[in-house]
Amino acid sequence: MQPQAILPVTRPVNRFYLKGNQETIRLDMGRDPAMLGILLPSIAMSEFLVIPRQDHDALVSRAYQSRGYTAEESAEGAKLAAEAARHGIRTHHALKALHLDHLFGSAAGGCVPGAEIEVLPSRFPASERWNANKKLGQSVAYRAIDRAIELADQYGIAQIAVDNAFHYLWGGGYVMEAAERGYYAYTNCTSALAEVVPFGGKFPTLGTNPHSWGIPSTEANGFPIVMDWATSTVAMGRVQALKREGKMLPPGAAVDANGQPTIDPNEVVALLPFGGHKGYGMSLLNEIFGGLIGGSLPTIRGRKLSTGGEKNTPVFYFQVIHPDALSGGNFAQGRDQMENLKAVIDDILGHGNDASMLPGQIEAGARKRSDAAGGLLFTEAEIGEFNEINAELGQPAWDVSKLASA
Repeated sequence: MQPQAILPVTRPVNRFYLKGNQETIRLDMGRDPAMLGILLPSIAMSEFLVIPRQDHDALVSRAYQSRGYTAEESAEGAKLAAEAARHGIRTHHALKALHLDHLFGSAAGGCVPGAEIEVLPSRFPASERWNANKKLGQSVAYRAIDRAIELADQYGIAQIAVDNAFHYLWGGGYVMEAAERGYYAYTNCTSALAEVVPFGGKFPTLGTNPHSWGIPSTEANGFPIVMDWATSTVAMGRVQALKREGKMLPPGAAVDANGQPTIDPNEVVALLPFGGHKGYGMSLLNEIFGGLIGGSLPTIRGRKLSTGGEKNTPVFYFQVIHPDALSGGNFAQGRDQMENLKAVIDDILGHGNDASMLPGQIEAGARKRSDAAGGLLFTEAEIGEFNEINAELGQPAWDVSKLASA
């Protein structure tokens, strides 16, 4: 069953109506955000099989190392992939990461295993400029978040602009980590390919170009608020996932080779921006950041260059803010900063707004369920693709008949 709508657990008693293909499930539950473990990614209780985290990480690390990546890079690639799966991000876990690397990364020269980051001179102490030299994107992003946090501790706010990069996959994973450490964080990137048609146009000239924000709100609402989305109606990873599972796209998400709308993932050649001109504007923002940082033409990004002196690499942008740098110190009713944030969130979700939810709530539920299952959750189709990787590496297949279900 594929859920289409969900209500949150933010009031003392909530009723959830999760509408699938043929049925509606109603759940009554209390205020504890931990109860989110039974939300969106967990509706069909037999849909997922459990892979122990150590088995997943060992396979993914081995796959990266077989392509020439260092042990450290491989571990970072496995970490991001595992955290994506743990939080129910089915579009950007290991299968997407390794597929992307095969098509555009180490096998194609778009990513250089073992590359070193070059920190360029900057006259601004809280701003750094990096040349990633095509290093694995996940490794660069984890380092950028760590460095931005160091700078934010000293200056209150920090930013890092990264040129000559390779796609970092799930941006929400980096800002979520910063939020769990107590910082506000933001990142955007230009995607590996131009796959999105601009509003009013007919040819794909934009990337799926995600934006990701992380808010350190766990004390206020039980989990970090994380806003993370591609600026296309769906990510291309979603198209690949639906193709794998034999499911259709929502209307208005993609076009075929003739520029006509399609819901068949096998016919998709380009995507559409979400929200019409609004999603287009947000996607354009990434390209503007890219142009200012050092990225070149979107339509040649990720493709073989035919013109000397050109560039085809993505760019990243990171910003981290220390919460003390935002505080005006004068909150109503004697509240401190986090108490005030909680009061604001409760007011927004009050007044009968039981049908509302917080960004990051579904991911918190997926994480709860994954942790309770004792591993990472994958469909049988996904495990089939993992076993293709096992076979390529000469490793024994994961035996579906022996895996626990969740």
